[in-house]
Amino acid sequence: MNTVYYYWIKIDYMSIKERRERDKEEMRAKILDSAHKLFIDKGFEEVSIRNIAEAIEYSPATIYLYFKDKDEIFYVIHQEAFRRYNEFNSALPGIADPFQRLVSMGERYMEFSQRFPQYYNIMFLTESPMHCYDNTEEWKEGAIAHSFLESTVIECIEAGYLKKVDPKVLALTIWSYMHGICSLSIRERMKIYPEEMRGPLMKDSFELFVKLLTK
Repeated sequence: MNTVYYYWIKIDYMSIKERRERDKEEMRAKILDSAHKLFIDKGFEEVSIRNIAEAIEYSPATIYLYFKDKDEIFYVIHQEAFRRYNEFNSALPGIADPFQRLVSMGERYMEFSQRFPQYYNIMFLTESPMHCYDNTEEWKEGAIAHSFLESTVIECIEAGYLKKVDPKVLALTIWSYMHGICSLSIRERMKIYPEEMRGPLMKDSFELFVKLLTK
């Protein structure tokens, strides 16, 4: 076989293979994007594989070529949201003082929720298949985020910044406050206040919470 001809066939085969892989990735992304929107708009329980297929104008059988069921689709979206959150906080471990790190964590949490509400909704607000212990790999990124909060709280207690209480209870208390104020904002429950007051109110409330933690 002519060397040039063989080389051309090899290059052409590689381009076809690469194109197929690209098409598969594009279809997978299309499925995930449509499912993400549907989960937020309708709630996890109300969305079916057929709904997702209709949204991308393909048959349900196409979805099953990429994902085994609706749960797996949700896990992938959830993992990606938490991966982005952890990446957003990648500079926090470099803050040596644990209390300053904790405060910065809260500030970043609020900023993330306001800048990326579509991810925050999937992470914390949308109904979901919460089989955390059965599917530890699927919830890995979420576990990393929560472990970072708990370990920082432990450091704060050991450094004397916070009261000596159960760190899990304290971490949950902090998370509950942060989740509460961010959820009120995302779900537009803060519309009872004039628009120009909402940002400053969140900031002042957070600063008050920080002061209360150290009393």
